[in-house]
Amino acid sequence: MFDTLSDRLSSVFSKLTGRGLLTEANVDDALREVRRALLEADVALEVVKDFLAKVREKAIGEEVIKSVSPGQTVIKIVNDQLTELLGSENVELNLRSGPPSIIMMVGLQGSGKTTTSAKLANYVRNKSKLKTLMASLDVTRPAAQEQLEILGAENAIETLPIIKGQKPTEITKRACKEAKLGGFDVLILDTAGRMNVDDELMDELQSVNKIAEAHNVILVADSLTGQDAVNVADTFSKKIPLTGVILTRLDGDARGGAALSMRHVTGKPILFAGIGEKIENLEEFYPDRVSNRILGMGDVVSLVEKAKETIDADKANKIAKKISKGLFDLEDMAQQLKQMSKMGGISGILGMLPGINKVKKQMAESNINDQIINRQIAIISSMTPKEKRNPKILNASRKRRIAMGSGTEVSEINKLIKLYRQTSDMMKKFGKKGMLDQDLGAQDSDKSEINKLNDSKLREKMLSDLQNGSAGSKLPGLPGLPSSQNKLSNLLNITGRKK
Repeated sequence: MFDTLSDRLSSVFSKLTGRGLLTEANVDDALREVRRALLEADVALEVVKDFLAKVREKAIGEEVIKSVSPGQTVIKIVNDQLTELLGSENVELNLRSGPPSIIMMVGLQGSGKTTTSAKLANYVRNKSKLKTLMASLDVTRPAAQEQLEILGAENAIETLPIIKGQKPTEITKRACKEAKLGGFDVLILDTAGRMNVDDELMDELQSVNKIAEAHNVILVADSLTGQDAVNVADTFSKKIPLTGVILTRLDGDARGGAALSMRHVTGKPILFAGIGEKIENLEEFYPDRVSNRILGMGDVVSLVEKAKETIDADKANKIAKKISKGLFDLEDMAQQLKQMSKMGGISGILGMLPGINKVKKQMAESNINDQIINRQIAIISSMTPKEKRNPKILNASRKRRIAMGSGTEVSEINKLIKLYRQTSDMMKKFGKKGMLDQDLGAQDSDKSEINKLNDSKLREKMLSDLQNGSAGSKLPGLPGLPSSQNKLSNLLNITGRKK
């Protein structure tokens, strides 16, 4: 979402870092470009004015003028102000009240409330291990209640049985009663929306909240609607006692103005970000990490956490042992490709690494995308166990059969085999070190790596490396991923392309 803004800001700051001495005029010129970039990103005008005023006040102070690298200091100031604009620090969902702790989801029709309700229920269940009940109060949109019921059934989340003809207030009373009698820890109320904010909607929400006395009233806003999402949030915050915001479709190609303006306008924290359609595609919102992404510094901490969440330690260690013995086969390669897909694919992983915007553009121009990984997995899946263990037996007739079974071409199979041989040779060189930089079971080691990434001095060093074009090769090792110095080349090689 922030690619365009990130490119513009990187261009502005590269001019600053090239200067040995900064003057007030230099700073004003740079901030003028920053202002234009933020406005183009659809950030609210009042937010832009306040943001630039704070940056300018600090940027022309003695700390910057006397700094050894004034350009770097200005960038750090911008980074700090961006983080403050987004909310300074992560705010966790408060579920202490109750039971049941009642969460009321509000927002316009089409913002993704129903899907987000299911995602939130899944998140609460997995992270907090709490028994959760969902109830749909949307009696106006066709099949809205059935949609939530289906999402609940598909993901083993309990939903309130549907009784046709009941009003939202009646459903609310029944849901609260059922949650108490059923021993549920959390009750999520999926309220109705409208195409536009109107008095009827607000009256209904106020009546529901009067009955439920919700501990959390969360606004679900579509980030793709840009400034309109901010206007909607402002209206809701004046009528309903909001406690937080969830931004949906933050993985889209919008300009990012909603995310940058939301906290400033509503005064409420952004709790989560929806980053996909799957039930698990809901992430906690970390202002400092988002700020780092905008400034091209990546988000290595999130990448580490995602690796630890998705990697199967037992499977990873088994593969590591096989690699140390030189027994890496196509089934193991398929496991690695599937692992990459779970972590967000090539684009998802690269988006969290610092200093790779130019590489991402080169990949886009070369048509390198996650479909290549899916096709390679399909090819391996169409092989027999014997062929996976011993690719040398793949003759012309076998390749034609595999191509027909996977919907690919023989030439693609040849590229995959060539890639496998190159990867296998590389794995043998790793020897007893294995593909993993460290044992996934070594929790203390993992924690020390994350602590390193959270260290403010290291972040400043990463920012300096970024501006000097060397950040990509100086990252700490990531648990469950290849050696950090080979990380980018491995990601590109896995697609069959060269950097």
